[in-house]
Amino acid sequence: MKNIVRVCLAASAIAAAACSNDTSAPASQLAVSMASAFNATPAGYSNLNSSFVGDAGGPFMPEFGRMGRDGRVGPALGGPGFGLGFMGGGLFGGFHGDDFGRGFAPVDTSCHFDSGTGLITCGPRTRNGLTITRVLQFQTATNQSQPAFDPGTTNSVTAKITVTGTVTRRDGDQSTISSSSNQTVTGLATGSTARTVNSASAGSENTTGTSVQGAFTAKRATGDTVTGVVIPVATSAKRWPYPTAGTVIRAMSATVQVSGQAATTASRREVITYDGSATAKVVITFNGATQNCTLPLPFGRLTCS
Repeated sequence: MKNIVRVCLAASAIAAAACSNDTSAPASQLAVSMASAFNATPAGYSNLNSSFVGDAGGPFMPEFGRMGRDGRVGPALGGPGFGLGFMGGGLFGGFHGDDFGRGFAPVDTSCHFDSGTGLITCGPRTRNGLTITRVLQFQTATNQSQPAFDPGTTNSVTAKITVTGTVTRRDGDQSTISSSSNQTVTGLATGSTARTVNSASAGSENTTGTSVQGAFTAKRATGDTVTGVVIPVATSAKRWPYPTAGTVIRAMSATVQVSGQAATTASRREVITYDGSATAKVVITFNGATQNCTLPLPFGRLTCS
C-alpha cells in the first residue's frame, strides 16, 4: 500500500505520452484539448491505495485553442491514446512485476490504536489545502487485531483513506477534491506464498478558473476496482512476481465547459484480466470505442490489435 500502507515499493510506469486519434469537433466554436485529463491522477490521489502509479498528481488544467480551418479539432496532445499506455501515470508496479508486500508499518506520529475497535487512526492532517485521514487495521490469520504491523504474524492489512480539500493555483484557479480508497491485502504472514489484493478507489475533482475564452469549469472523476488479484511472493527463482489471477478495472472521465458554450466530455476505461499466464489481457474503451490489447508480464509493453 502506498504512503503509510504501501502495496508496492517500486512504481514502474508504462509510458503514456503519445497523441490520441480522436478528431471529433466539440459543440463549441473553440476547441478544448481533453487528452491530458488522463495523464495523471487528480491532486491528492497519490495518498490513496489504487492501481494508478501514484505520482504527485495535480488538478487537470484544460488546454484551450482555436479550431482549424476545416472546423475540426486537431489531435489532442499529451494523453494516452489506444495502445500507447495506461492512464493515470501508468499501472502501479506490483500489478506487472515490481516488488510487493513490504513497508506496511505506519510512520505517522499522529497514529493511535483503539483497543476497543482494533483500528489505528492516523490524522487528520492537512497539507497544501488537502486533509488526509487514514484508518488502518492489522490482523493475524485468526483475525486478532494488532496495534502495529508484525512482519511474522500480521496476515492482513486493511486501509481506508480519505482526501478532501481545495487546491489553489498561482493563477487563482481552484480545485475542490473529494477522494477515498478502501483496500485489503491478505496473505502477509510468514509462510504465505501469495498476497491477495481487493480494493476500490473513487475521486472527484471540480476546478473553476479563467482562460482566454472566459470562465470555465473542469470536472474529473477517477476510480478503480481491484478484485481478487493474487500476487505470488518473490523468491530467488522468481524475483519479479506478477499477478496470476484477478481483475483490475480503471476509469477516468472529464468534462470541460466554458461559460456560454456547450460542454466537452471525454472518458476512458481499462479492464485488465490476469489468468495465470505470462500475458495479461487488457480491454481499453476510449470515448465509446473499444480495443483489445495484451500486456506481457513482467515489464512488457502494451500491444493492441
